[in-house]
Amino acid sequence: MSQTVAQIDGTTIADHPQVLAAAAAVRNAALALASHRPHRAGTAVWIAKRSVQVGQRVAAGTPLLAVVPLDDVWIDANFKEGQLERMRAGQPVTVHTDLYGGNVTYHGHVVGIAEGSGNAFALLPSQNASGNWVKIVQRLPVRILLDPRELQAHPLRVGLSTAVRVDLHDASGPLVSTAVRNVPQPTQASAGIDPAVDERIAALIADNAGPEGA
Repeated sequence: MSQTVAQIDGTTIADHPQVLAAAAAVRNAALALASHRPHRAGTAVWIAKRSVQVGQRVAAGTPLLAVVPLDDVWIDANFKEGQLERMRAGQPVTVHTDLYGGNVTYHGHVVGIAEGSGNAFALLPSQNASGNWVKIVQRLPVRILLDPRELQAHPLRVGLSTAVRVDLHDASGPLVSTAVRNVPQPTQASAGIDPAVDERIAALIADNAGPEGA
């Protein structure tokens, strides 16, 4: 008896542990139902690495395909740490790719610099205090957005090699950009989370709470 009282003491019907567990089960069921509905990309995309066929049964979490928006690609240029002293967000950039050679020049601008090197975020980062560390010049990814009109005229592909040149003359821009993305973030509705589910859960709790809500 005392164990039961300790679990529910000071709670209401809305925040009762069993009610919260039931509400979580309803949300999981709603997400499972939404996963069986058709999904459409928010922009024009290309399908790559398709590994699923019509009628094939797949397990949850199995990669089916890759979605590549070729009209909204960017470049992550890996500059050495010694090259970043005067690099700022907003600086103009010219890019040449091996795909088109020197005949095509892309124009863009720097939108941000990564917060750490690949070594810092590695699964097993090196331990500099172990006594056998050798200094290696690190590289940091620099995000570069390209002119969409030039991308439309000369489409790129994912994973290509590029030669990037940044104009460092104007170093008055910020070190950290506050607007890295050039497209809106998806809303809860577009991500498959229906706000009506929470409204339905609240209505069920209210209907079962009784006239006094207790």
